[in-house]
Amino acid sequence: MNQYSKTSQKRLESCHKDLQLVFNTVLETYDHAITYGHRTEEQQMEMFESKLSKLPWPLSKHNKFPSEAIDAAPWPIQWNNRKRFYHFAGYVLGVAERLQAEGKISHAIRWGGDWDSDNDLDDQIFMDLVHFELVPL
Repeated sequence: MNQYSKTSQKRLESCHKDLQLVFNTVLETYDHAITYGHRTEEQQMEMFESKLSKLPWPLSKHNKFPSEAIDAAPWPIQWNNRKRFYHFAGYVLGVAERLQAEGKISHAIRWGGDWDSDNDLDDQIFMDLVHFELVPL
C-alpha cells in the first residue's frame, strides 16, 4: 500500500480537510508526493520571484491556513514527463468529483493545468501541473 513520506504527510496536514481527504483517497491507488501545502511568506515570495507562482504573498491560496491549495506530483517525480502529470490530474479530479457527489467534500477542485476548467488544455497561459486548489461549489 502506498504511504506518504513524513515530509509529504506534514505538508498535507497543513491543508484544508477537503484536500486531505481527496489526496489521502488518491494515495490508496495512485502513489504521489506532496511538494507544497501551506507556504510561508518567504516560500511564496521565492516562488513568485522565480515565476513559479503568479501571486505574491499573501494572495495565493497556499498562503491561507489551512492551505486551500496543494502541489502534488505522481511518484516517482519525472518533471519533464507532462503526460504523467495530465494522467495524475485526471485521476485526482475524478476522485474529487466522486467525493463531492457522495457529499464528503464541500468544494470543487481546480487544476493548474486547466485554470478555467473547460477541459481545453491548449488555452492556458500559465501551466502549473502540480497545483490543485479549492473552489466553492
